[in-house]
Formats: sequence, structure tokens, C-alpha cells
Amino acid sequence: MATVYLGLGSNLGDRMAILKRAVAALTALGAIEACSRVYETAPLHLTDQPAFLNMAVRLATQLAPNDLLGAVKALERDLGRVDGIRWGPRLIDIDILLYDGVVLSEERLVIPHPRLAERRFALAPLADVGAAAAHPVERRTVAEMLAALPMADDVRVVAEGV
Repeated sequence: MATVYLGLGSNLGDRMAILKRAVAALTALGAIEACSRVYETAPLHLTDQPAFLNMAVRLATQLAPNDLLGAVKALERDLGRVDGIRWGPRLIDIDILLYDGVVLSEERLVIPHPRLAERRFALAPLADVGAAAAHPVERRTVAEMLAALPMADDVRVVAEGV
């Protein structure tokens, strides 16, 4: 069994309901060991769009990294995600943030997730479910990476869970 940390986000429709449906659907991919609080976060890059709800899940799975990616992308489609512009609004986004100690760089999949160490909107929920998890490239824990970022008021807890 691999321990995997997934980041979930939504900024369209009933965001909380979408996150709840996504978490329920993830049980088909393995055992959910922990779910973070839900954070409302300002969009990056393309800022003229609604705020996101973000959370993280710790999942124990037997799926290999590329199989997990395929399953997650299928789950996103089943939940109603359609392709759009890069960094644009999306009904659901599920990213593989960390996968055990794996370092992988392929065209379709990069683990750990690129730019994870600089994204408070990903690290804050990730710290809820894996503060001691080590980033195999940065060689710091999630808690250490989060503490190194400047404080920001555009990432705030809005619910204790889904």
C-alpha cells in the first residue's frame, strides 16, 4: 500500500457539495485515512474568477502512480469536469501532491506536484493530514515548507471538513 496525498479544489457550482462527492468517489481508489479542513482560497494566475474551496486527503492505495492519475482524471470527468483554459475555473480539480517518497517526472505526471513548496493553498490543507510528510526533493516536511511561506489572508478555513 502506498500513502498518497491528494489536493482537491473547486470554484464552480456548489463547491462544498462537489468536494463531498469527490471525497466519496475517492473511496473506490483506496482507503481514505484522513481529510483536511476546507479552505477558501483566492485564485492564482488568472484572478478574474470565483474563489476556490481547497482541501487535502490522505489515501492508502494499491494503485501505481500512473494508474492513480488515470483513475483520478476519470473521476474528475465523472463529476462533471470539462477541459478549460489553464488556471481557469473548474468544477473539480484533484492533484497528486505526494506519493510515498516517489520522485517522478514524466510528460503526464510529475510527483511531487510542481510548485507545491510555494503554494499555501495546497500546503495548508496538506499540513492538516500530513504535516510530517517529507517532500523528497525539497527535503523538508510539509509543516516546514508551510512555515517558510509568508502569512497570507487569502487562504482561510471555512469548514472543519466535508
